[in-house]
Amino acid sequence: MTGSTSRRAAAGSLLLALGLTAACSDGQETTTGASSAAPVSGKISITYLQKQGDQEYFIGEAAGAKAKAAELGVDLKVVNLGNDANKTVSEVQAAVARKTNGVIIVVPDPAVGPQVVRTVQDAGITLLTSDDQVCATGPDPAACAKADLVPRIGFSGAQMGAEVGRRAAEEYTKAGWTAADTRVLSAWKQDVTVCGDRVKAAKEAFDAAVPGVRTIDVATDNTPTGAQDKVAATVTANAGVKHWVVWGCNDENVHGGVTALRNAGVGADDVIGVGLGAYLACKDWGSGKPTGMKAALFINGKEVGALAVQTMYDKLKNGKDLPAELFARATMVDAATWQGAGVTCG
Repeated sequence: MTGSTSRRAAAGSLLLALGLTAACSDGQETTTGASSAAPVSGKISITYLQKQGDQEYFIGEAAGAKAKAAELGVDLKVVNLGNDANKTVSEVQAAVARKTNGVIIVVPDPAVGPQVVRTVQDAGITLLTSDDQVCATGPDPAACAKADLVPRIGFSGAQMGAEVGRRAAEEYTKAGWTAADTRVLSAWKQDVTVCGDRVKAAKEAFDAAVPGVRTIDVATDNTPTGAQDKVAATVTANAGVKHWVVWGCNDENVHGGVTALRNAGVGADDVIGVGLGAYLACKDWGSGKPTGMKAALFINGKEVGALAVQTMYDKLKNGKDLPAELFARATMVDAATWQGAGVTCG
C-alpha cells in the first residue's frame, strides 16, 4: 500500500462494528499534528489525501470517508496522490490555500512527513493520518519518538502480521513440508514502517510455531508487478527449493509472488501464500482454479475511512483530543469464507 519514485526531491523541498481499540503513547494523548484553534462553529471542511487511490483498499477507504462525511454534513474533498511524493506536498499546500479545517493523509513516502506536518501546523490546521505512520521530525517513522508521531487511524501492523504468520504456520504444518526444502518469501517496501511491522511480526509468529525455515527478504515497491519481478529473480536464484511460503506487506506483494512462482512452474500445492487485504486473493478464489493463495487477512478500508472522518470531526467540532492510534480488527479469510466476510475483489 505504498510507493514513490521521488523521495529525496520531495523530502528536501466506529468505535466500529469490527471493533476498535485506542492506543496512546505512554498512556498519554498525543498532540502532534493537532491544531490549538477553537472548535469550528460552521460547516466543517476536510481534505483526505490518499496514496494509490485506485487500489481497491483505498477505493473502499474513500467510499467510507464520503459516506461518513455525508452523514455528518462535512464538506469532504478526496485526492488521489498516486505514488507521487511531490504531489503530496503540492496538494497539502492546495488544501491550506482552500482553508480546509482538517487534513487526513496517507503519504506515498514517509520522507515527506516533516514537510507535511510543518505546512499544516503553520496554517493552524488539524492533521490526522490513516494507515501509515508519519513523523513530524524526521523521514523515518521507525526512528521517531512516539510524541512526534502524528495521530493515526488504521490497523495494527504487529497484530496483522502475527495473524498472517500463524496462518502460514498452520498451512505449512498441514502440508507436511520440511524446513530443508522450504523457503519463506517475505516481500515489502522496506522504507515503510507499517510494512516492516507486519513482516517482522509474521516471521516471529511463524518461527515460534515452526522454527528452522529460512526466510528470504525481498525488497519491492508494494505493487503486484514489482513484487512479481523481484520474486521471479529470487526463485531463479534458488532453483533447488521445492516449497514456498509467501507473505508480505499487502495483497499486492503476495499475489505478485504467487504469480511469479506459478510462472516459474511451481505448482499450487507447493505454494502457501497468505495475503493481507484479500482484495486480490479473492480473484484467484473466485476463478475456482488451483492457487497458491491459501488465505488472506481481510482489512476493510471503508471502516478506516469512516473512522478517520469521524475522529477528525470530533476534534474540529467538539474539541475532542486525537488519540495516538485507533486500530480496527481484521478477519482471516480463505476460498471457503471470503464471500461471507464481505470481501470486495479489486
